[in-house]
Amino acid sequence: MRLDKYLKVSRLIKRRTVANEACDTGRVMINDKPAKASTNVKEGDIITISFGNKEVKVEVLNVQETVKKDEASELYRYI
Repeated sequence: MRLDKYLKVSRLIKRRTVANEACDTGRVMINDKPAKASTNVKEGDIITISFGNKEVKVEVLNVQETVKKDEASELYRYI
C-alpha cells in the first residue's frame, strides 16, 4: 500500500492530501530514510513523522485497504 494512503487509513494523518504534502516536504521517513508518498509500506516498517518540533515514531503491524475508525489504532504501535 502507498505510504500516503496508509497514513490516512491508519489515521496518523487525517487527510491523504496532507499526508502527501508531508511526504513531499521530507517530514516522513521509513526506516530512517526519507520516503515519497508512493513508497510501498509493509509490515515491520518503522515510520517517523515530524510535526513541527514533535516527532511520532510507529511500527507498522498490519496493512489493510479499509478499516473502521475504532480499529485504526490496531494497524500500528507507538515506539
